[in-house]
Amino acid sequence: MKATIEPPKGLKNNILRSYLGIDANEFESCEKPSAYKALMWGLCFFNALILERRKFGPLGWNIPYEFSTSDLSISQAQLMMFLNHYEEIPWEALRYMVAEANYGGRVTDANDRITIGLILEDFYCPDMLKPNHKLVPSGKYFVPDDGQLASYQDFLRSDAFPLNDVTEVFGLHDNAEITSALNITNAMLLVALGLQGAAATGGGAKSMDEILKEKAEEILQKVPKNYDVEAASKKHPIKYEDSMNTVLQQELLRYNKLTSVVRTSLVNVGKAIKGEVPMSGDLEEVCAALFNNLVPDVWHKRAYPSLKPLASWVVDFL
Repeated sequence: MKATIEPPKGLKNNILRSYLGIDANEFESCEKPSAYKALMWGLCFFNALILERRKFGPLGWNIPYEFSTSDLSISQAQLMMFLNHYEEIPWEALRYMVAEANYGGRVTDANDRITIGLILEDFYCPDMLKPNHKLVPSGKYFVPDDGQLASYQDFLRSDAFPLNDVTEVFGLHDNAEITSALNITNAMLLVALGLQGAAATGGGAKSMDEILKEKAEEILQKVPKNYDVEAASKKHPIKYEDSMNTVLQQELLRYNKLTSVVRTSLVNVGKAIKGEVPMSGDLEEVCAALFNNLVPDVWHKRAYPSLKPLASWVVDFL
């Protein structure tokens, strides 16, 4: 059975892991050693950078892509092959293979494809061959001196490489760290809530089914009947003088759809607890959200934009 290896957190640890996986003899076998070592640094830095951009949510990538170690391995082998085969470094070919074929093969969003190509241009370029080329304007990230594989590993372990990621290397404002911190905090709290649900059923506390049944019944009693669209259209007919009546009709239809989804899901939660209907994936998601005081996704899909927790959302909805 193969183990799943998650990429480590932070540029420092991510790049170090990449260098720990490189063979020392292979590292010295390129016919253009200086160019190979400088561009290998750029490739490993690029790999870590696009992985770490995911922590910024939509600010980093429109879609959180699962880049793998095989993408890096193939790109490393191609770098060696291209440098050995051509007298001049084929920059366009190298960039195309990495940004369009290897890593880019996973990128489906059009804007993300542009982004990954622009990011790679900073690491696969002639400037990388200059001594101690600065990767950011502040100079906190730069290409280390040409040396053996161990010297790069020692450099990554030293204080010369920042322990905490500097936001400017991602091309983002410092405020982007707020988004990253919120995403991490929310993920931790969701895990904590999930663990709480498993532990809250012991002792004299109410079981999960009892809590869900009470919440579902409480909300269900407050949910109003659907609007009578036909009666409303007669009372407020669409006329040239009353153009807003068109908006009224549209809003009534939208709220009826939302109300029906909320009512149906709450009824099914009660039936599922009694064993009258099977517990589907969507229904299980509704139960988990209600228990954790969150708004179920099936409600969000029909509802207006809102960041409120369940209790506040219900009050706002009513």
